[in-house]
Amino acid sequence: MAPRRAWQRMLSGRRLDLLDPTPVDIEIEDIAHGLAFVARWNGQTRGEWPYSVAEHSLLVEAIYTRGTARPEPRWQLAALLHDAPEYVIGDMISPVKDAVGPEYGALDARLAAAIRIRFGLPAALPAPVRKRIKAADKLSAWLEATQIAGFTEAEADRFFGRPDRSALDGLSLHLRPPAETRAAFLDRHETLLAVL
Repeated sequence: MAPRRAWQRMLSGRRLDLLDPTPVDIEIEDIAHGLAFVARWNGQTRGEWPYSVAEHSLLVEAIYTRGTARPEPRWQLAALLHDAPEYVIGDMISPVKDAVGPEYGALDARLAAAIRIRFGLPAALPAPVRKRIKAADKLSAWLEATQIAGFTEAEADRFFGRPDRSALDGLSLHLRPPAETRAAFLDRHETLLAVL
């Protein structure tokens, strides 16, 4: 019996082994392209365009940056790349992740470590940084849930925590064509790499 194929061919020509990903097979163009075409909330959002994981990642990085006294570019980059594995495995909503079980988390963790190493970050983030990125992620999820995913504020409070309203000031969601989102993601990545 032939072994199962556990790799994906990327548009860059790279062949990424999903079970044993190596940093050398990871390209930012593949990540940006994939994330720009992966819809958050299983596509169940209002608007003319799906709200992509790339848009979400840009928002999480912006929230992280706003909420950090003196943000270091490497941790801003980590925030931008926090959902990067989803360029390969897609964005599963939490109930699906729970149904799939721990194997999903292990796959996500392997991909995330390889991605971080590829861009000069530690394979495992320091706990305080991880915590701040997670807080930014939850704030983003609350905003997305109430503005485009049909949640009431009470529901969003229950699932994502009640946000500090001042943390939401000036934040807005962008729904735009994938090519524009991809370009914005690549631009932000390039800006952060330039100051590392």
